[in-house]
Amino acid sequence: MVGHTESDVPPTMAVKIFSAGVAACVADIITFPLDTAKVRLQIQGECLISSAIRYKGVLGTIITLAKTEGPVKLYSGLPAGLQRQISFASLRIGLYDTVQEFFTTGKEASLGSKISAGLMTGGVAVFIGQPTEVVKVRLQAQSHLHGPKPRYTGTYNAYRIIATTEGLTGLWKGTTPNLTRNVIINCTELVTYDLMKEALVKNKLLADDVPCHFVSAVVAGFCTTVLSSPVDVVKTRFVNSSPGQYTSVPNCAMMMLTREGPSAFFKGFVPSFLRLGSWNIIMFVCFEQLKQELMKSRHTMDCAT
Repeated sequence: MVGHTESDVPPTMAVKIFSAGVAACVADIITFPLDTAKVRLQIQGECLISSAIRYKGVLGTIITLAKTEGPVKLYSGLPAGLQRQISFASLRIGLYDTVQEFFTTGKEASLGSKISAGLMTGGVAVFIGQPTEVVKVRLQAQSHLHGPKPRYTGTYNAYRIIATTEGLTGLWKGTTPNLTRNVIINCTELVTYDLMKEALVKNKLLADDVPCHFVSAVVAGFCTTVLSSPVDVVKTRFVNSSPGQYTSVPNCAMMMLTREGPSAFFKGFVPSFLRLGSWNIIMFVCFEQLKQELMKSRHTMDCAT
């Protein structure tokens, strides 16, 4: 991101990609139960889901899941989640600065260049990592309480079954809403974080260090959740749906609106913000620190040789 001090060694693209991937995986492991709770709240109300168990609030959903299906269920789909972060985060975050520099060609980055970089890196990340998103959501949503046998027994079993029963295109199901969601998230998250961090550093309110990264991440997380929540709910419903349940993404959105009202588009908002906010804090703080440490180590090695 922007805002390096003169003493900083500019990070290379490889360092950015590696740091983003590692930081995103750390953030995902810590916040995954919140993501599972968000998915369960978002699909609550679908006709295919039993009404025997109702989830209420973030903590209530996590406790109910742990009691009825076991604590391990909170991490169902984690391998796919980590695969998703390696492909999604390393590309969309790691390449953000590089793409932004391409658009600015040595000039000071404008808002337009930041948004363009967010659009491009977010779009590329979705097309590459969509299968991991489909598998993650399916595993998080399935419950042995809603049927005699779960659809999938594990991550790689889910990849195989989806590919054989729905075709390879099934692994890219929901690409359109996920592309829309990730474009919104990428632009809002990265641009807001970048602008907030730049403003704090330039106005000398905070130094380019952990407190600055923390504040910037919280603001970015809230703005991103507000803008992306409706698309996120539709994406989750559509990706988790059985073949033929919805004819298209707009059909899914319309059925949600007519059956459950406008509030359905903000189901799981609190866990979404808690998850995205905490994920942003952990990811960006780890990303910035890891990036700096790697470049310091490289600089030390270069000086030694």
